[in-house]
Amino acid sequence: MTDEKPPEKHVSITGVLLRFVGAAVVWAVVWVSINPDRIPAGWNPLAPLRVEEPVTPFTQWRLRQAIAEPEACLEALATAAEFTPMEDFTASEQCHIQGRVDLASVGGAAIRPVETRCAIALRMAMWEQHSLAPAAMAIGKTLSGIDHIGSYNCREMRTSAGATGRMSAHATADAIDIAGFRFSDGSDARLIRDWEKNDVTAGFLHAARAGACEWFRMTLSPDYNALHADHFHLQSKGWGGCR
Repeated sequence: MTDEKPPEKHVSITGVLLRFVGAAVVWAVVWVSINPDRIPAGWNPLAPLRVEEPVTPFTQWRLRQAIAEPEACLEALATAAEFTPMEDFTASEQCHIQGRVDLASVGGAAIRPVETRCAIALRMAMWEQHSLAPAAMAIGKTLSGIDHIGSYNCREMRTSAGATGRMSAHATADAIDIAGFRFSDGSDARLIRDWEKNDVTAGFLHAARAGACEWFRMTLSPDYNALHADHFHLQSKGWGGCR
């Protein structure tokens, strides 16, 4: 009869790493909760979103958390925009505005008053602060206005092939269309006029689209199709398209 050695136990490196990471996360959450004032601006994942804080790896998560809670969204927007909170609006099951605000400016950029969702307004504020204003500064200008052509519109989605039978994101004010921008020196940038040029104004517009792709869940530009030749279509919901 031959004695057999019991099988050796092999410790999974992956398992060890997962346990280590888990312990580190727990420790970090506890430390942050005890020492919130010692975290650099933007780096506390538990803190409410502040639009003006530097962008960090936690910013997008904090933005999603703010958008998910009506009061948190209004609180984040309060220091970064001029707006009036409004009662929710319901025209039908398909057409409504939840978390409705009347938005008049974001940062230093005036906006013709538009009724939209707080989620769109907050994403607009993040876009202005972290993308548009720096892009304007890069070409020696100061952004003073953002021109839109509407947010809420109870209608079906339009495509190059015609109607789809599905409701547009505009039907719930989960989208806004942006036609151009104004600068403090009196000049402006218009998508229908400047998008295909080879100058600094076109460069600003393309930088604006790149920034929009960071802050909105879907961004459609003149490069997408002829229906968007004169505007950016920006959505708070979507599958992350950037065209």
